[in-house]
Amino acid sequence: MKKNFRTIFQYLLFLGVGLFFAWLSLKNLDQEKSAQIKQAFRDARHWLAIPVFIILLSSHLVRALRWRLLMEPMGYQPTRKNAFFAVMIGYLVNMGVPRMGEIVKCTVLARYEKIPADKLIGTIILERMIDALTLLVVFGITLVIQPHLYEQILSTFFSSTGNPEEKKMSTLLFTLLIFGAVVLITGLWMLIKKKTVRDLQAIFIRIWKSVIQGISTIQHLKKRKEFIVYTVLLWGLYLAGGYIGFMAFRETEIYGVKEAFTILSAGSIGMIASPGGIGAYAYLIEKTMELYGLNFTIALAFGWILWLAQTTVILIGGIVCFLALPYFNKKNKP
Repeated sequence: MKKNFRTIFQYLLFLGVGLFFAWLSLKNLDQEKSAQIKQAFRDARHWLAIPVFIILLSSHLVRALRWRLLMEPMGYQPTRKNAFFAVMIGYLVNMGVPRMGEIVKCTVLARYEKIPADKLIGTIILERMIDALTLLVVFGITLVIQPHLYEQILSTFFSSTGNPEEKKMSTLLFTLLIFGAVVLITGLWMLIKKKTVRDLQAIFIRIWKSVIQGISTIQHLKKRKEFIVYTVLLWGLYLAGGYIGFMAFRETEIYGVKEAFTILSAGSIGMIASPGGIGAYAYLIEKTMELYGLNFTIALAFGWILWLAQTTVILIGGIVCFLALPYFNKKNKP
């Protein structure tokens, strides 16, 4: 009962975050801006939906192929189609209930491939750890190729006016406020949970060991190079989806790889923040594009059209895979 309550609370929390970001994104719309957005959608190059659909669907296929490599050291080799079906069904479930898709993904594959579900859960944890490390690399590349981006982000969200010295002070103050908030929240958590500094240290050590374990596991894979290639290809496809998305509007076709890295970073956070990235994804993309001088209406339309593209792929792909799974496994009925 307690676990069910926690699941419901978690879902409502994530959904609430998504709806809050959706409100933030749409709250400044008036009749004139709504008309401009509708016109932007009408003028968009709709044929680009085809290559974007193929790219995003291919990224899910690559994820499935990479997942199979994590099962090989345990002696399991599920079929490519079943691994892909499971991944797509997992994404579909995640849109409704955050994190539940990972469990469903493992359950589906375990059912049709006779692999213990608990062992598959371990591969999912490892996969998420590797994705987190890769996302950090993406963040790093984004800041390296755009050194002033961090200060620009803080200036936009905190203080967009004033002379350069005032902006530097505002940036420093904002950074200190964030650091102070983290310390305060950590302190309150320790008081409520009755944790000591030693307990906190143990948590960080455990996280660090998990990171090291994830990296060392890659070293012991039978097809280590193939795994790395799949990882690079996976994130490269994510990047390509955003890059081609720039061509959807005349106002965004001037942007390139640097900006694509930025929306990949922001969009990844948005997809984590709410179920299926609803609200959060579009809002973060919108604010990111405003950093580059894109006007509000086009930035808003661009954010939502990218989210719609990804959601459409998951909805169509997930439903098709759900229907195709039992059909392609007639001979191997569980």
